[in-house]
Amino acid sequence: MSKLKIAVQKSGRLNQDSLKLLKDCGIAINNGKDQLKVVVDNFPIEILYLRNSDIPQYLEDGTVDIAIVGENLLIEKQKQVEIVERLGFSKCKVSLAVPKEVEDDSINYFDGKKIATSYPVTLQAYLDKNNIQAEIHTISGSVEIAPNIGLADGICDIVSSGSTLFKNGLKETQVILKSEAVLVKSLKLSTEQEVILDKLLFRIKAVQKAKNSKYILMNVPNDKIEAITNILPVLKSPTILPLAQEGWSSLHSVINDNKFWEVIDELKTVGAEDILIVPIDKMVI
Repeated sequence: MSKLKIAVQKSGRLNQDSLKLLKDCGIAINNGKDQLKVVVDNFPIEILYLRNSDIPQYLEDGTVDIAIVGENLLIEKQKQVEIVERLGFSKCKVSLAVPKEVEDDSINYFDGKKIATSYPVTLQAYLDKNNIQAEIHTISGSVEIAPNIGLADGICDIVSSGSTLFKNGLKETQVILKSEAVLVKSLKLSTEQEVILDKLLFRIKAVQKAKNSKYILMNVPNDKIEAITNILPVLKSPTILPLAQEGWSSLHSVINDNKFWEVIDELKTVGAEDILIVPIDKMVI
């Protein structure tokens, strides 16, 4: 039987978020300490724990079939692969930063300057786009220390919370790109493997839909049902059950999490009472 080989980051936050997503999709992952390859019993995939920077090349070669990686890495590596789903976690930016005492926050500051980075391809494309001539120093780690030791006038690196920049006396000045985790596939998948990928995608979308939604129950006057239904457009139609009290019904539906408080305020204004909110584990549409 055909299987999919999925690559995930060997360690770090992206590793943890990737494994949580797979487990939420019902995939049983039982790997021992330092085990770099895991065969899953209840779904036709194998999990390979690889160094993050190597994954795009393995995908292009067809050594692995799919992977969960940061979009910023794909942009930097420029490999022939295909993004099939944006996953919404491990969000970050690739940004330019300078010492705090520098007053010029514009891109023009970097003209004729030295920039240290682990993303030379991404940085060069951005400099070319803005007609900036700068000298790029490519280093593999500890980019933030470069201005402090006189190696560079600024840096280009990943920024999440900004705390690392702050601790090293730097400030963010230009955002080059925004990134998040993505599910990527090799261009060499067989027809059977594409079928397995579709099944995995179905589960991922159900998990993502649930994460962004809440189940809502409320008591409403019967003459307000239509108005309240118009506020809750997530499902085709809400569930409506009559209450023992005449003229009232219990209405059940789903709301988008990112519009939660706005929707609640609207519902209360229209006449909804006794509103209960319940998290959703999976949501299949």
